[in-house]
Amino acid sequence: MIHKMNLWNESFSAIKNKTKTIEMRLCDEKRSIICIGDIIEFTNTKTNEICECAVTNLYKYESFNELYKHHNKIAIGYADNEIADPNDMLAYYSAEAIEKYGVLGIEVIVK
Repeated sequence: MIHKMNLWNESFSAIKNKTKTIEMRLCDEKRSIICIGDIIEFTNTKTNEICECAVTNLYKYESFNELYKHHNKIAIGYADNEIADPNDMLAYYSAEAIEKYGVLGIEVIVK
């Protein structure tokens, strides 16, 4: 199955350059149907460039706190000199939505 997702320019570049290997999302209705082996077409919201990736693993957690504890900060999109803070995800998702759906780490490889 092919899934389409938008990414901010910085995250898109990190996935395309193979430094970010785990995309973090809510485990909502749209994301809960993703399976290992599926394809995700990421679209850069700034340039409309598309990067096609294969899903290699899925990690389900109750919160971003749990996800951050189990994954390398580079793999989830932080630079080596940045502090990985799960509260950063509150800029994208409300605490209520995180509690309702849980979170999903989608491990990908660029095709």
